[in-house]
Amino acid sequence: MSRLRQPPLVTGISPNEGIPWTKVTIRGENLGTGPTDLLGLTICGHNCLLTAEWISASKIVCRVGRAENDRGDIIVTTKSGGRGTSTVSFKLLKPEKIGILDQSAVWVEEMSYYDVRTDRSKGAPPLSLRPANPLGIEIQTGKFPQKDLEALFPGMSADFTSENFSAAWYLIENHSSTSFEQLKGAVTHLKRQANKKSEGSLAYVKGGLSTFFEAQDALSAIHQKLEADGTERVGGSMTQRLEDVLNRASNTADTLFQEVLGRKDKADSTRNALNVLQRFKFLFNLPLNIERNIQKGDYDVVINDYEKAKSLFGKTEVQVFKKYYAEVEMRIEALRELLLDKLLETPSTLHDQKRYIRYLSDLHAPGDPAWQCIGAQHRWILQLMAHCREGCLPDLRGSPGLHGAALELDGDSRPSVLGHLGQTASLKRGSSSQPGRDDTWRDRTPHRVAFVEKLTKLVLSQLPNFWKLWVSYVTGSLFSETAEKSGHIERSKNVRQRQSDFKKMTQEVVHCLVRLARGALLPLSAAGAGGRQLGGGEAKAELSGQWLAHAIQTLRLTYESLTALEIPNELLQAIQDLTLDLRVRCVVVTLQQAAEEIKRLPEKEDWVVDSEGLTSLPCQFERCVVHTLQSLRGVLECKPGEASVFQEPRTQEEVCQLSTNIVQIFIHCLEQLSTKPDADVDTAHLSTDVSSPDLFGSIHEDFTLTSEQRLLIVLSNCCYLERHTFRNIAEHFEKHNFQGIEKITQVSMASLKELDQRLFESYIELKADPIVGSLEPGIYAGYFDWKDCLPPTGVRNYLKEAVVSIIAVHAEVFAVSKELVPRVLCRVVEAVSEELSRLVQCASSFSRNGALQARLEICALRDTVAAHLTPESRSSFKQALEALPQLSSGADAKLLEELLGRVRSGMHLQLACFQAAPPPSART
Repeated sequence: MSRLRQPPLVTGISPNEGIPWTKVTIRGENLGTGPTDLLGLTICGHNCLLTAEWISASKIVCRVGRAENDRGDIIVTTKSGGRGTSTVSFKLLKPEKIGILDQSAVWVEEMSYYDVRTDRSKGAPPLSLRPANPLGIEIQTGKFPQKDLEALFPGMSADFTSENFSAAWYLIENHSSTSFEQLKGAVTHLKRQANKKSEGSLAYVKGGLSTFFEAQDALSAIHQKLEADGTERVGGSMTQRLEDVLNRASNTADTLFQEVLGRKDKADSTRNALNVLQRFKFLFNLPLNIERNIQKGDYDVVINDYEKAKSLFGKTEVQVFKKYYAEVEMRIEALRELLLDKLLETPSTLHDQKRYIRYLSDLHAPGDPAWQCIGAQHRWILQLMAHCREGCLPDLRGSPGLHGAALELDGDSRPSVLGHLGQTASLKRGSSSQPGRDDTWRDRTPHRVAFVEKLTKLVLSQLPNFWKLWVSYVTGSLFSETAEKSGHIERSKNVRQRQSDFKKMTQEVVHCLVRLARGALLPLSAAGAGGRQLGGGEAKAELSGQWLAHAIQTLRLTYESLTALEIPNELLQAIQDLTLDLRVRCVVVTLQQAAEEIKRLPEKEDWVVDSEGLTSLPCQFERCVVHTLQSLRGVLECKPGEASVFQEPRTQEEVCQLSTNIVQIFIHCLEQLSTKPDADVDTAHLSTDVSSPDLFGSIHEDFTLTSEQRLLIVLSNCCYLERHTFRNIAEHFEKHNFQGIEKITQVSMASLKELDQRLFESYIELKADPIVGSLEPGIYAGYFDWKDCLPPTGVRNYLKEAVVSIIAVHAEVFAVSKELVPRVLCRVVEAVSEELSRLVQCASSFSRNGALQARLEICALRDTVAAHLTPESRSSFKQALEALPQLSSGADAKLLEELLGRVRSGMHLQLACFQAAPPPSART
């Protein structure tokens, strides 16, 4: 009896860690006497006996399997020694996540792989795996819509395994918020991966060399067995014997089931005969049923029966069936012609058109009925527009002016037109500038505007259905599933040509609308462009700015309605161009009308002067301009997709010129009013403000305005225009985004100042010349001589008369405008002082009394008008005094002062008007 051996003892393992299926070498003592003595081998609790290869009593080679524990002992069990122990342990590592593009020397379990996207294992075929993240940085997706990316990169893909891979698309989709530094790190990562791939083949071979050797050994063993089987066995090779076995099994099965299969074939033949009988009854009655259903309009039933008969008897060889099926085909052909006639009949609703197209597609009608319907609809719209033009042409030709008789639009009224436009979801009319609606609207609407309303209403009633029909044609919703499959290939071949043709159709409709509308609203521009759309091209009266603005609003609503259908903007650009031309023309016409209205403002001048010396004319002018600009607010406003009215330099220049012309016309009106003959001034309504002093003194029944008074009133209005009105108008121009405001203001101010200066000079000439002319006769009245005169006792009458005349001028100016008093009196005083100085300097010599008398009168006049002296008048008085001999004694000086005191005392009431005016709070 043999002695039992010691239990196995494992003292080493190499390598001491690894992933499952790692080949390890176990070393120790008493590891068995041979392969048959080895009963068990566990590593980390997993039985590895199947892969174990006993080498010697101190060495065993095996592969590590999957285990629940990541570290454990190596236990060897033998017959001779029983269960052993271990002094070392093995660490089981997690397997690497092998991607679809990674190399592996061992078999990868495909039903339990690691999905990078969800971080969990799932069963799926390997081809569904995505490649790993190529950049090695965090992916951030979902920030940009997929539709926008597809539109930005047509025909490209963000999948880096695709042939049409777009790097820009991939970065925008997955790394839109990644920093530049991270992208630089990703470049380094890509370079590193490329280097690994170039070196990967050698490393892969080195790492899996043992696996290759094992596979080679297995294949060699199988090959040797097959060769041995073919050479040593008389019955042939293993594969040949397997083929013989399978053939015998198939023959045996056929023999066993031949009778059963025969009975089955017979039963099928009987069943088919019964089915043929039933089908024959259906086919026999089918022609009559088709006629009845067509008369009732049950086209769906006819189509279903026809499809059923076609599937049953379409390829039959039985003569009876062929005869009746030919009759069915004849009825169906008649139905196709009937449906096509109904489809092309106009007018027709979109619902009926879709229904007939579906019927024809189900009946496999030849050609393309849907496209024929689109063409017929296009011709119908153009025909309606031509009829609309022809129907309105007599009224348009016979319209003499802006407001003709009402144009009957098939019984429709204007609210119905705009009501139709307002049915679209996106239209808002709250901000539009429209004329007031009243019961007389239709009686006041010009024929051309009514024609454009009817024309746009017609287009909006037809073009949406035309566009929807095309959209349904392109998307295939017009056809049933079977018809779509059969006709898809044919339509896909012609889709580009169809798109081009439909685009031309739509453009033709839009251009026809624009051409007719332009001919009605802008006849001069249409005639200049060679268009004679609306009756011979004769010149027509220009539409008012109000009606042009209304037409612009109608076209805008039309454009918004068509845009709501998602019609491309390029097809509707012609409407935008017409709208821009109308907006420019509306601005020009409105400014021209404002100029004409301003020309009539002088007729409204009532010469009523308020407390500030103004009439109502400046305010009427400002209101007229502001009202004109407010009426253009909606026209100047840029709707979505519209360009600015002032985008063209020529338009800017024309509008600037018209704006300047408006101001120039008003200035010319002021000049006309100032020079209007006295007999032409209506003073029957002349009155004054209750808070102003008595205008021009005492007004009696037969009072009429003098030229001097009109000059003063116009001068006062000019001052107000310069200080307030023109500045306010410039602000309104800027508010409405007019161009060249600075130029308008400069030209206006220059013209106003020029008029003001002319009027002022005229008034000074009228007032100062009589006073100046009376000085010389007054001085030398009564044969007065400076060389031989009596001692002075006071100022002479000529000086008193001059002062009183100046006071009269003061009173006249003060009654109109207090602000004009200093300006007028200063000039009058300059003229008087200059003349007095000239007369004094012309005297040959002065006696003592004559010098004293002259000095008294010069000083008295200077002191009287001291409040209105200017450097020029002071110089004149100084020159006059210097021309006189100096006072010979103190007695003369004393006498001069006494006489000046008497003058002041005697004329203190007259001189009070020359004093500075008290503040408003001190006046009563």
